[in-house]
Amino acid sequence: MPEIHARRRAALAALLHENGVDALLVTDLLNIRYLTGFTGSNAALLLHAAGDAKTLFCTDGRYTTQSESEVPDLERVLDRASARALAVHAAEQGYGRTGFESQHVSVEEHENLKVRFDRVELVRTPGLVEQLRVVKDEVEVAALRAACAAADRALAALIEAGGVRPGRTELEVARDLENRMLEHGSSGISFESIVAAGPNSAIPHHRPTGAELSRGDFVKFDFGATVDGYHSDMTRMVVIGEPADWQREIYDLVHRAQAAGCEAVRPGAVVSEVDAAARSVVADAGYGEQFAHGLGHGVGLEVHEAPSLAAAGVGTLSAGMAVTVEPGVYLAGRGGVRIEDTLVVRDSGPELLTLSTKDLVAV
Repeated sequence: MPEIHARRRAALAALLHENGVDALLVTDLLNIRYLTGFTGSNAALLLHAAGDAKTLFCTDGRYTTQSESEVPDLERVLDRASARALAVHAAEQGYGRTGFESQHVSVEEHENLKVRFDRVELVRTPGLVEQLRVVKDEVEVAALRAACAAADRALAALIEAGGVRPGRTELEVARDLENRMLEHGSSGISFESIVAAGPNSAIPHHRPTGAELSRGDFVKFDFGATVDGYHSDMTRMVVIGEPADWQREIYDLVHRAQAAGCEAVRPGAVVSEVDAAARSVVADAGYGEQFAHGLGHGVGLEVHEAPSLAAAGVGTLSAGMAVTVEPGVYLAGRGGVRIEDTLVVRDSGPELLTLSTKDLVAV
């Protein structure tokens, strides 16, 4: 889709003007993908404030055919040392102030770039592409929606097939779930899937083990699918057998907190206040210390990106941002509950992308 990438590059060129730089050397591969559509493992982009006519894309010979297909609308050069080649080009063409992605460049890489940019003023310009990425366009939302749908279908298929049952291990269930995501349209998993049973469900980021599922267990699923490079992120709970009273109590509390957090996701909302909307529900019930992580985060080409919905978070939400809302309560030695959705901030209210039921599922 060259048109959408051209629009993104034009928006970035406007940011370069605002920041007083003539060009930007983009070396982060996710940012390059966002701006060009290129999905290979080696590339750099020298984006000029004057537009595509003076913008240059570089990769190496392994990607000649791929880059012709994925980046048909930019001048391309082939060089294994892509960033160095573009630095030499900038110097030869007499570019002025040229920014670099200082948050992604090591000290060693910076020293090498300074040598190549000997006739160009090299300046730090952290986070310019990320400023654009934080608000998703509709092409990105469509990919996020498809990723969430793949995860929804996989979980439903796992439960329908009786895949959550006593005697299976957390690892077996996790691999089963991941395979089903691939079967239902995912190109890969977003992160190592969390399947946490019984007392392990009280560990927020438990890694699946050989522990067997047992009757009476909470089972926590935190997982995501990937479509066109975009990630989904969802957490759902299952109980094996009839839920105990304490399980219903904790689940209902987290369900109410999650609903309050989702309701607070509006354009202009202060991110710390979104966190507070959910956290206050938990704290008022006496479980504030058992909710020890932030409420959520942005999601897109990375499964964790800006903005941060947390008590210490800074900034406000804007229409088009994609975020998670994931409060939890964790009772050490007993079990825990987290409910998480991926949503898009809309003027008319949040658009829910993860559609699996949030009723407590008993199997």
